[in-house]
Amino acid sequence: MLQKILYNFDIALEAIQRNKLRAFLTSLGIIFGVSSVIAMLAIGTGAQQEVLTQMQLLGTNNVIVRPVIEQREGTVDEEGNSRDSRKFSPGLTLEDLESIKAIVPQVERLSPEIIYETNFIRNARIRSGKLVGVNSDYFNISNFDIVEGNNFSRIQMENSEPVCVIGNDVKSKFFAGESPIGKRIKVGHLWLTVIGVLEKKEVSTENIENLGIRNFNLDVYAPVTTVLLRFNNRASVTAQDLQANNEGGSSAAFFGGGIAFSTGSTSSGSDGSVDNYHQLDKLIVKVTDTKYSSTIADVLSRMLQRRHNSVVDFEIIVPEQLLQQEQRTKRIFNIVLSSIASISLIVGGIGIMNIMLASVVERYREIGVRMAVGAQKKDIELQFLTEALTISVTGGLVGIILGMAFSYAIEATADIATVISPFSVFISFGVALLIGVVFGFYPAKRAAQHDPVHALRHE
Repeated sequence: MLQKILYNFDIALEAIQRNKLRAFLTSLGIIFGVSSVIAMLAIGTGAQQEVLTQMQLLGTNNVIVRPVIEQREGTVDEEGNSRDSRKFSPGLTLEDLESIKAIVPQVERLSPEIIYETNFIRNARIRSGKLVGVNSDYFNISNFDIVEGNNFSRIQMENSEPVCVIGNDVKSKFFAGESPIGKRIKVGHLWLTVIGVLEKKEVSTENIENLGIRNFNLDVYAPVTTVLLRFNNRASVTAQDLQANNEGGSSAAFFGGGIAFSTGSTSSGSDGSVDNYHQLDKLIVKVTDTKYSSTIADVLSRMLQRRHNSVVDFEIIVPEQLLQQEQRTKRIFNIVLSSIASISLIVGGIGIMNIMLASVVERYREIGVRMAVGAQKKDIELQFLTEALTISVTGGLVGIILGMAFSYAIEATADIATVISPFSVFISFGVALLIGVVFGFYPAKRAAQHDPVHALRHE
């Protein structure tokens, strides 16, 4: 059987060499079809990979609670003074975190996040950046690895010690060529001792814009207790706050839970903006399993609304749901693109059938001679089917090379991530092979049905 296949393969190569241009034009449909499918699947796989990267950045098991600076409603008297009718809310605080930890089930870790824009100074160098107040669970929740030094200890958290963990770019900028562990860096008005360095985390500009995340490599992380005690605590009332409140013309002030607001006039700033009374800028909750994310999000919403006196001054985000929706959209887009590209394969198959039918007509006499010297119908079928498969397979191999080249060119010129997977190459080549069998079978069958006598008399 193998000898017969090799013999028919030699005949197919000889026929193709006699009509090189025709064979090349016939295979163009397969070539562009395979290359298009590989390129489209590479774009789709790259998009899927990007979504997975985004999920790792946001945390697949995380539920994020963010404060909302509530817009106030009320009435205005005849003199133009507004009367605020909103209810009191303490805002998002560390007490919320402790309540969630104590009450909500299936919560693995929690971390607050407080962000302040400030300057970093060391050895006559200054750079603007963000001071981020977190707890020791933050790095585990955010999938950060500490490559030098240690995480915050319980004692450092309880005593609000002036220590910090720095991003990799901060180390490169201020501690080039030396170990930063045990050395100090001035953050704002306070000197902090470096106890750890984070592993460099690649974050693209697109992810920063689309996901609203920061470049973590440029941040300095300190214990949340240190930030609240030594920098600023929006939940505390200071003499400056009282003075500013009085100068703003407030008719009455109420304080509760460390928050002040006016009922006689809005407590907006002089520029008309509403004050941020939230102690925390974010609260990250890591659940034990993604299947609990939606349920815990509902529980958190009800719990926080009750703790905030029915004031909805927060929003709850489930990153997994957002990214799954994006993944579904990109998957549908990928299927549509691949389906369009697959049309080229079908067109290529029709071209193969057309040329093979013409080849059968041209080679009536050759068919008659072979059948006259003892060739069976299945031998004639195998001859023309092998020829169709040879054209298809050759076109498929060239299409694979061209598809890879297209993928790299798209990534280089259009700044679109592409990933060529072995699965896409296998599928494309398999479809090309199937096209050769399906569209080559009918011409082969028709060739085998010829009467050898009529075939020998054909001119």
